[in-house]
Amino acid sequence: MKGPLDGVRVLEIANYIAVPAASSLLAELGADVVKVEVPWGEIYRWATPRRNGYASDLKLGLAFEMDNRGKRAVSLDLALPQAQEALSVLIDRADIVMTNVLPNRLAKFGLDADRLRAERPSLILARVGGFAADGPQANDLGFDQTAFFALSGLMDQQRDPDSPPAFPRPGAGDHATALALVSGVLAALRMRDRTGEGQVVDVNLQQVGLYVTGNDTSQSVVTGEVPPRHDRHAPRNPLWNFYRCADDRWLFLVMLDSNAYWPGLIEAIDRPELAGDERFDDAVKRYKNNRALVAILDEVFATRTLAEWTEHLAGFRVISAPVRTVAEATADPQARENGCFVEVEHPEHGTFLSVAPPFQLSSFRLEGSAPAPMLAQHTEEVLREAGIDEESVAILVAAATR
Repeated sequence: MKGPLDGVRVLEIANYIAVPAASSLLAELGADVVKVEVPWGEIYRWATPRRNGYASDLKLGLAFEMDNRGKRAVSLDLALPQAQEALSVLIDRADIVMTNVLPNRLAKFGLDADRLRAERPSLILARVGGFAADGPQANDLGFDQTAFFALSGLMDQQRDPDSPPAFPRPGAGDHATALALVSGVLAALRMRDRTGEGQVVDVNLQQVGLYVTGNDTSQSVVTGEVPPRHDRHAPRNPLWNFYRCADDRWLFLVMLDSNAYWPGLIEAIDRPELAGDERFDDAVKRYKNNRALVAILDEVFATRTLAEWTEHLAGFRVISAPVRTVAEATADPQARENGCFVEVEHPEHGTFLSVAPPFQLSSFRLEGSAPAPMLAQHTEEVLREAGIDEESVAILVAAATR
């Protein structure tokens, strides 16, 4: 079955994660996505596991593969006038242009929003930056670790009171931003279907960070207060807390309604005497005596390994989860049964697993199984499709493959 975006042409002028991840999802939905890349390849393409600190010697950028699957790749050296002309032709043929190039650099190449929209009123221009595209920081560099994590307050909030900020893992803010960008693009397509008019879709990492942390930011922006940090030794609810197990692993209890789950927890940990302990007989008292209760629970959970507790608690009315490593999470057979991973057949590196698209449609399956394009793989094919003259095609293909 053809995808819902079949016939939609997307031109991606971007690197790293947020925009490529978004346009990859559009490709999954059936769009023809052409990725424009420098002849030497964007740096993300070469981010192999070894370069990211893993022991593996696989010579493939697996994160790049995930965020660029299903596209066609064109390499253009924009120092060449033929490349600049070819890029203009590709833009003229596109329904959507996706970019994270800073506004001042877009203007330098004649790709600013006002000019593109004046020439093509039906064009959808989707832009991602660290900050608002029309604000005072429009041309400031922004990464998810700065604009999304550090400047949103998330980096500071996500730590124990006496701990330094947690170092954020790469790409988390970018992938949240990609989903916001896809939402905006689909809305813009819907509006164009109704009116014939294109849109400029703007998404920025700082704003997505503030939205993702909205439970805190919606209260802080009104009260002016810093949200209380979680202190595992004195939590507001000891049944919503981390506990160390005998093997130095952690169990996470997540029972927000502690009154409802207190009897089940007492039964699960075989401490019936706690039912008669007046210090803990309702949620308020458990909060007032939280340090004493945490000390008791610390002692209890230290008697078994994480695996033993995980298996044991499954038989009781207790909500908990083992705090897994990423390697454990990816090896979980249930995650695989739930469709969280897909097989990709790469022409040079064989079959490997990758992360599946984050949503599905009932009448159209997003496969996620196509490999990312190899560097400059489709340069000649795409340029000829666009009607570029043969002399220019020869020059550009030679420049792309030197």
